[in-house]
Amino acid sequence: GLVGAPATLSTAPIAYGGYGGYGAYGGSLLRAAPIARVASPLAYAAPVARVAAPLAYAAPYARAAVAAPVAVAKTVVADEYDPNPQYSFGYDVQDGLTGDSKNQVESRSGDVVQGSYSLVDPDGTRRTVEYTADPINGFNAVVHREPLVAKAVVAAPAIAKVHAPLAYSGGYLH
Repeated sequence: GLVGAPATLSTAPIAYGGYGGYGAYGGSLLRAAPIARVASPLAYAAPVARVAAPLAYAAPYARAAVAAPVAVAKTVVADEYDPNPQYSFGYDVQDGLTGDSKNQVESRSGDVVQGSYSLVDPDGTRRTVEYTADPINGFNAVVHREPLVAKAVVAAPAIAKVHAPLAYSGGYLH
């Protein structure tokens, strides 16, 4: 193989060359050192990598089989069916303070509903509606209007009275 020696530095005197400026006598300031020959190495050995081999290898554990949950059958309870439903209700309102007067009654037997309601209209007449409903004839209503013997009492709105001041002087500006 070849082994290079470090370069050597030599100096030369510097002189003013007139128009060309400063310059050195002689050649380069840097010179390469002579190359020395050395014998090639007799043998080359790659580094030995030391890696421990695994002592044993085991396959991963097998998962245990899991059974799906058992479906529980729910018993369906049918809603109770009444082949002959029955009900009846009613109310009556007579408010002397406001003059509100109304009532209603209704009853059902099987698929037939009968009832009536009444109220006092703003013009002072009583309106009464009698109705029936069944699967054959549908809903039917008959309306009756009759004047009241006594005029319906309607509460008058309350009016607040406010007294104005006796005098007011807003000032005098020019």
